[in-house]
This record gives sequence, C-alpha cells and structure tokens, in this order.
Amino acid sequence: MQFQKIDPRVTITTPFGEIKIRFYPDDAPRHVENFIKLVKMGFYNGTTFHRVVPGFIIQGGDPLSKNLDRSLHGSGSPGYWLNPETSDRPHKRGAIAMAKVPRESNSTRDFNDSGSQFYISVADNSGLDRTYTVFGEVFRGMDVVDTIVAAVRDDCDNPLERIPMTMVVKE
Repeated sequence: MQFQKIDPRVTITTPFGEIKIRFYPDDAPRHVENFIKLVKMGFYNGTTFHRVVPGFIIQGGDPLSKNLDRSLHGSGSPGYWLNPETSDRPHKRGAIAMAKVPRESNSTRDFNDSGSQFYISVADNSGLDRTYTVFGEVFRGMDVVDTIVAAVRDDCDNPLERIPMTMVVKE
C-alpha cells in the first residue's frame, strides 16, 4: 500500500480577493503544522492585516487585531511560542514567514517567540534570511497582497480601514 503525501494549501480570503499559500513542511515542519492547526481552529478568522509596509511586508494573524483598539494590534499571540526553524529559504517576494512578537508588553524581542503572527514579503528581503522562519509561499494572489500593502496607513503602519481575513485549509 502506498501512502499519498498530504500537501495542504491555505486560502486567505480578504475584502480584496484571495491569497493562496503552499507550504515547506520539510524546512519548517512545526511552523507548518502550527499554522494549519490554527487555521482549522478558526483562530485567524476575523483577524486583520494590521501592519503594511510598502516595499517590505504585510503582517497579520494577531488575535488582538479583532479589537478596535488599534494600540493593541501587533502584540497578541496564541499564548505560546515556537522555536525558529530557519533554513536557506530566501525571503523572496511572496514568501510567508512567522513574525516575532515581544512576549510581554514593553519587553525586548525574543528570538524564540513566533506564535501566530505571520507576514508575506512584498519584495525580496534578503536581510531577513536565516533570521525568521520561512514556512511557505504565495502561489496565487500576489495582486491581492499588492493591493493590501498599498492601503492608507497610520504612523504605526496599521491600515486606516480594517482588512479582515478568513482562512480555510484545502487538503
């Protein structure tokens, strides 16, 4: 009997359209497993892309971004953190990687602190290589990513109009 390798994909639905992601389970198995688990739990549904930086990234996945208090956006987690699984995967345009979030407010950033927040590179960002865990890539929907990164934003790079998301896994 031959087993078929499961190759899940995730679709992120936004007001601007869909972003489709494929994963690198051989390079970052814990991050892929964690992300898919959170998607299946509905964790990301209703969170927003709370940070958009033209020429750099769009970032989302913070459970606190469901709150209208924008000062909280970017500081939330699922209550646990993953150790990095860095590889030689480059931070090319379309790469999806786990963001780092301080474990406590006003704390310094900890290298082992990825939990739920992720970002998508909108340009090649080689300066991030081997520092953040690249665990997948956008294979369809970079036009949607480009629309999101162009959103009007405040001084903290948070879009002035909320950009909520929902996610589903396709196996």
